[in-house]
Amino acid sequence: MADKKANDFNSLLGTLEKTLNEYLGQKAPQLPKGWREIIVKFAPYLAVIGVILSIPAVLALFGLGTMLAPLGMMGAVAVGRPFLGAGYIISIIFLVVVLILEAMAIPGLFNRTKPGWTYLYYATLVGAVQNIITFNIGGLLIGTLLGLYILFQVKEYYK
Repeated sequence: MADKKANDFNSLLGTLEKTLNEYLGQKAPQLPKGWREIIVKFAPYLAVIGVILSIPAVLALFGLGTMLAPLGMMGAVAVGRPFLGAGYIISIIFLVVVLILEAMAIPGLFNRTKPGWTYLYYATLVGAVQNIITFNIGGLLIGTLLGLYILFQVKEYYK
């Protein structure tokens, strides 16, 4: 039974990837070839910088979050928004997952392999889910759409 659910989820992800590739990679206006090559060339370095700069922030969030989480929950209840504190905790969890996926993508980005691209794709999807759960419509429409557009424009460079 668990295998059937896993296969359904994998087929759903495959279908989503094919649909996004059709609309964002083929039917959407194409980035100039020079721009795509620059993106592919600098993407691994940007990912490394992003992961390095995010690690201290995540550690600080865990430290401060652990200390201040009870106060945040009480404060959120006091102002009539009880889910505000839970949103903070959910955002931290998603941030850690995205950070791990981006770190896993780095070797593949340097070698221009498909798994590197796939990890970035998954990180973008996880970020989209976070934006949906936290009702961040601007981040969902602008950040996720722009990220997916760039990913599918450069997909052909990763084999």
